[in-house]
Amino acid sequence: MFRPNPLRLLWLPVHYAVVALATLAIAGGSLPLWCELVLSSLIGASFAGLTFVAHEALHGAIVRNRPLRRLIGWLGFLPFAVSPRLWEAWHNRVHHGNTNKPDIDPDAYPTLAAYNRSALLRRMTDWVAPGRRRLAGVFSLLVGFSVQSCHMLLAARRQKFLSRGQHGLALLESGGAIAALLLLGWSIGPLPFLLAFVIPLVVANTIIMSLILTNHALSPHTHVNDPLINSLSVSGPRFLEWLTLGFGFHVEHHLFPSMSARHGREVRRVVRKLWPERYQGMPYFRALRLLYRSPRVYRTDTVLIDPHKGELWATLAPTPATPAIATRVVIEQLGPKSIAKVVSTSRSV
Repeated sequence: MFRPNPLRLLWLPVHYAVVALATLAIAGGSLPLWCELVLSSLIGASFAGLTFVAHEALHGAIVRNRPLRRLIGWLGFLPFAVSPRLWEAWHNRVHHGNTNKPDIDPDAYPTLAAYNRSALLRRMTDWVAPGRRRLAGVFSLLVGFSVQSCHMLLAARRQKFLSRGQHGLALLESGGAIAALLLLGWSIGPLPFLLAFVIPLVVANTIIMSLILTNHALSPHTHVNDPLINSLSVSGPRFLEWLTLGFGFHVEHHLFPSMSARHGREVRRVVRKLWPERYQGMPYFRALRLLYRSPRVYRTDTVLIDPHKGELWATLAPTPATPAIATRVVIEQLGPKSIAKVVSTSRSV
């Protein structure tokens, strides 16, 4: 299960074929508008699919060779112009190493103290962050990944994610992708570019952000990086799981980042067996509904607050273990020969 899975590379030509053929059909200008919009949606789904291929590749789950996985990452992130070396620093090192740690994880929402300190943070949280039943929060779904990627690229050196030399290379990687996209726009014209790139980019943002936001934004801030507390797995329609390469198995991914998510279901089964009271998962649409009902500022590590109304909302939390559950788990781990010892220990406790 821990070996790279190079068969995932087959998704690259599949998605690029969808993008190329649909773009050519749109650029031809002979299709009715409704048909072009359907093709735009298909391109957007493939943009999202490419992103999840890049994500797995840059974790080393597809190939181990660093130059090759960065090439795959560049091709996968091309629609978003995300630099592979920026992603390795921002996502792999800082986010995975400090998941939901306040003021350190770049993907975590702010504490109340940080919110009160920064006017810019207040505006961003109040205007575009999902939650508090605000329609404007949909904005974070529509363009959130594009905006955050751009912000991370510009801030990477100041926040010490990248050295000066590495930041320069990251700018070149993103600049090369932007140049390719501008060449596409010049070659097919403004209206086809709108239908073949801009609208698909919104579709891809929506798919990607709906999973990124539900993975951690409902969970507590944590100072000890425990995926069974700070991460949430979501189970959605099988098509979504197929398109996103099992990205919804997110507790599993944070436990074993370099493992291909194709093993997510098996990992979930083992984790649920070992820690049934701690594993956190829910249906995709329920997680989205909770995300848009709850505030996005942390009053404490485990309590969210609406700074304007003072309303409080508890974050997700593992179910407290009962002695019966704890004993059963230990028995399952040790086997039937140790039952007498386990029962004796649990009674003394």
